[in-house]
Amino acid sequence: MATFIKNKTVSVIFLSLASMVALGWTLKQDDETNYIKLDKAALKKDSIASVMAFKNVYKVLMSPRCVNCHPKGDVPLQGDDSHLHVMAPKRGLDGKGVYAMKCTNCHQPTNSPGKNVPPGNSVWHLPPADMKMVFEGRTAHELAKQLVDPAQNGNKNIKKLKEHADDSLVLAGWNPGEGRTLPPMSHAEFKKEWLKWLNNGAYAPAK
Repeated sequence: MATFIKNKTVSVIFLSLASMVALGWTLKQDDETNYIKLDKAALKKDSIASVMAFKNVYKVLMSPRCVNCHPKGDVPLQGDDSHLHVMAPKRGLDGKGVYAMKCTNCHQPTNSPGKNVPPGNSVWHLPPADMKMVFEGRTAHELAKQLVDPAQNGNKNIKKLKEHADDSLVLAGWNPGEGRTLPPMSHAEFKKEWLKWLNNGAYAPAK
């Protein structure tokens, strides 16, 4: 009797192991098994929704409130027409200016009173020299690719990119001081589109 039970137990274990091996082989050999399909479904993104959202994001990023601090060169841009900063400050290695001409010398912690005077923020700066994050002249495709590349975006992953929507300098775009136009949508609308773009796969428009 004991021998029978022992043999039966061994048989059950053998069959279980055989089933597991067979299942494992199936999962490895067939990328379209239900298991993998369910896994893919959990990660499935919507490229159309993502691209449409980024097109709205792009309109904001191309506004002077964003482009002016993301120039091609090492001198920030200025005004609604994005002309070169009249005082010609330089980026510097850390993006905060060079020598005695530091960004925060003129850009105080809050907006200065008066029309077209320097807008304020306690950490006002350009991106650093080794990661310039240029917006000026970028197509929607180029900018979307750049924004999700850690080698170009300040080593940000998707989580940090989501959080960046509420960065103090991003928010400053909607509080630019008297005499400057606002971005083409509210910050709440921008953040909604920004998150929709990222949450649906951060796809880049074709061009």
